[in-house]
Amino acid sequence: MGTRVVSKLTSKYQTTIPASVRHTLALSKGDSIAFETHDDGTVTVRKALPLDLEFSRALVPLLSEWASAEDEETYRGL
Repeated sequence: MGTRVVSKLTSKYQTTIPASVRHTLALSKGDSIAFETHDDGTVTVRKALPLDLEFSRALVPLLSEWASAEDEETYRGL
């Protein structure tokens, strides 16, 4: 098993990626990260690949149908 590090969420649900994790993932400023959720409740974090970014960009037009003011009001608390 590797090293365990902990980071705290801010009120805006942001966090700092600890230096040891940044080093392990070879992250630099401006890089994207990918989160993979698993059925057992664990999450894997890794440096995003070009394919991850292309997939995300492809989804943008599909998500616009939920961009109404009513949707914002309904889902604001999530």
